[in-house]
Amino acid sequence: MRDSLGSVRTVLLLGGRSEIGLAVVERLVRQGAREVVLAARGGVEEVPSALRALDATVHSLEFDAEAADTHTTTVAAAVDLVGDLDVVVDAFGVLGEQSEYDGDPLAAARSATVNYTGHVSVGLAVAARLREQGHGVLVVVSSVAGVRVRRANFVYGSAKAGLDGFAQGLADSLHGSGARVLVVRPGYVATRMSAHVDPVPFPATPGQVAEAVTKGLRSGATTVWAPGILRPVFTGMRLMPRFVWRRLGR
Repeated sequence: MRDSLGSVRTVLLLGGRSEIGLAVVERLVRQGAREVVLAARGGVEEVPSALRALDATVHSLEFDAEAADTHTTTVAAAVDLVGDLDVVVDAFGVLGEQSEYDGDPLAAARSATVNYTGHVSVGLAVAARLREQGHGVLVVVSSVAGVRVRRANFVYGSAKAGLDGFAQGLADSLHGSGARVLVVRPGYVATRMSAHVDPVPFPATPGQVAEAVTKGLRSGATTVWAPGILRPVFTGMRLMPRFVWRRLGR
């Protein structure tokens, strides 16, 4: 659990190869975390060099977002490895092409399973553990794509909208338990997953998202935006007439 100064000791990353997730983990290790679990499909065979250079023990676990029946076991296995979970970073997902989904409903459904229902099952499993411990934070990497869904990526955006709503409801359900949820809403982040997407205004790097997350953890925030300017921007976008949004969202 957190030490006498409130520092994080243990971190579980769901989506153990996520560049955003790994940036968050690295920052937490630099701030004092000592035990890390990277959970990903097939496990994580090679620990990233940035983590190898730091004084932390890194474990690997098998985690399949589509295998909901294994998620409670995955969380329990992480606890067996490191004890109480101080921070769990939920950062897995896929970003496909809307044009592909238009012609392949099965691919769209699989994407929605990874980007939404997988988070529901593992999120509830994590919440049960944090509630039992009486402390800990679940960091859910959402997206501004779910704040108002664009026609250009509505399968992805609708899943993120569902995830964002789920995370907020989960946060309310944990109120008073000692555990909490931090919802992270980044905009465009240049990563391997987004390499096929054209950059948009107000981009961020994985490191900038990690900085927002760690600040949110320290401050007790419930939601962070990365970069912060996206909060007022999307407040305005929510009020935009639909016929205008339809044209902008191509």
